[in-house]
Amino acid sequence: MATQPMRPPQKPATAQSIFGDLPPAIVRELEMLSLTNHYPTGAVLFSEGMAPRGIYLVQSGLVKLSVCASDGRTLILRIAHAGEALGVASTIGSRDYEATAEAQQPCDITFIRQYDVLRMMRVHGEFALWITQLLSRDYNFTCREIRTLMLSGSASEKLARLLVGWLDDRPSGPHSTRMKVPLTHEEIGQMIGTSRETVTRLMAGFRKQRMIEQEGATLVVSNRMALESLITA
Repeated sequence: MATQPMRPPQKPATAQSIFGDLPPAIVRELEMLSLTNHYPTGAVLFSEGMAPRGIYLVQSGLVKLSVCASDGRTLILRIAHAGEALGVASTIGSRDYEATAEAQQPCDITFIRQYDVLRMMRVHGEFALWITQLLSRDYNFTCREIRTLMLSGSASEKLARLLVGWLDDRPSGPHSTRMKVPLTHEEIGQMIGTSRETVTRLMAGFRKQRMIEQEGATLVVSNRMALESLITA
């Protein structure tokens, strides 16, 4: 069962930013339909196999999406950031949620019920197009994760591909090689299908080869070309 939020629902403070370029009239209607809740670290928004209730829009914070195998192993699919939508395919397809969404850090999440999503899609073509764009983004994320896991021949290549992918997701600028990594080595291992010990060993090797530097939770990619040289597919 999803963990309940710690404080009462609130209206979103930045509706226009999470609803993209939708017309103001549609945004106002969505504001009236949606609820925004605060979730603490570790709270579960929805669980793998749960019947869909609606879509979740990340206003702030990070949300971890993961699936669990029958033997108990966990695979982290991705970390969702502010502006991303969760549970879209399950909501419009009326299929159980395919992953578990857990707050990686305190989050503000806007929720829209399944009934309202489907009704808005029937009534507003612009909203239906926006939902389609969200699905396209999810598809692109999935393809990238498949490439990381299936087309990489070694753990070092998988880790290098993951770090380069994180860099590509960052806006360009003077600090584009610096990024906060809110994941433990165990969680990074769950993203690339390897053990915590292997991730720790590889990160130490990357530092020794001066590909990366670490300052607490901040990772600096000091030699992107060297990381990319490990990627063969």
